[in-house]
Amino acid sequence: MTALEKAFAEAAAAGITQQKIDIGGLRVNVARFGKGPPLLLLHGWPEFWLVWRPLMLRLGDSFELIAPDLRGCGDTGKPTPGPDASATAERHALDMFAVMDALGHDRFGVIGGDLGAYVMQAMSHRQPQRLTGTLYLCTPYPGLGHRYGQPGHLIEVWYQYFQQLPWAAQLVGSSRESCRLYFRHFLDHWSGDDPAVFGELLEAYVDNFMKPGNIQGGFDWYLSSAPNRRLWLEGKLPAQPRIDVPSRFLWGRRDPLIAPEWSDRLKDYWSEPSIRFVETGHYVHAEAPGIVAEEASGFFGKLINRADAR
Repeated sequence: MTALEKAFAEAAAAGITQQKIDIGGLRVNVARFGKGPPLLLLHGWPEFWLVWRPLMLRLGDSFELIAPDLRGCGDTGKPTPGPDASATAERHALDMFAVMDALGHDRFGVIGGDLGAYVMQAMSHRQPQRLTGTLYLCTPYPGLGHRYGQPGHLIEVWYQYFQQLPWAAQLVGSSRESCRLYFRHFLDHWSGDDPAVFGELLEAYVDNFMKPGNIQGGFDWYLSSAPNRRLWLEGKLPAQPRIDVPSRFLWGRRDPLIAPEWSDRLKDYWSEPSIRFVETGHYVHAEAPGIVAEEASGFFGKLINRADAR
């Protein structure tokens, strides 16, 4: 049994199920657990649904947790065999609405960070009426502006350019050792250089990325988002209306990728954002699942109670 198979077996023993949902030519793998109002959990890169297991087990008594593998990731289908520049935030958003349609959920809350946070923003602009609320974790957003590409920060974002190269995935996946070395860097460094956060799951992550197409599937996000990322670095990204969906932010004080002080422009992009800083790195949900569960219970609980009172 591989490390990934063992992790899946442990999740299944705890009651987490996985199923495949067909949506317009894409077969999406979805993990589900719990009962109650639905919460959609959107992972970032380099993650897949398994990163949500600790949070799912904490919230399952109060919510139905739905954790898909995003397009190109985990056990979700790979639309093209090679690099695919169509995996934009908007495409991911349409995928997620289709998944929730298939599950019979018209309104739902969303939790996510990193890539998932981009998808949440796209969902909020496209169909805000379907979202009860959004809980963001260490969030990239246009307000980062040129700061994200300033010389002192290039050492943190180099991978976003490397992963656009057509041979990058082949190089990273040329051996299990190279795959482990590459992804261990992001898992450990972004969690505050604490190897204990993902230590027990490292081999499961390597198993996941050594599956055919999974490295390129994740890299496709950086290929697809490159044009908009350049526009925001240049201050030329077309403005969009502020997001009115109730939004709560958790931000790691030790996040090396998205500095907590760069949350200063949230009010330019969300109507009424609220924020809490926590003593974590980039992976708030993996480093402090208890805090995220507490925040999710309070935030979504109030929104659901308010809606029921109307």
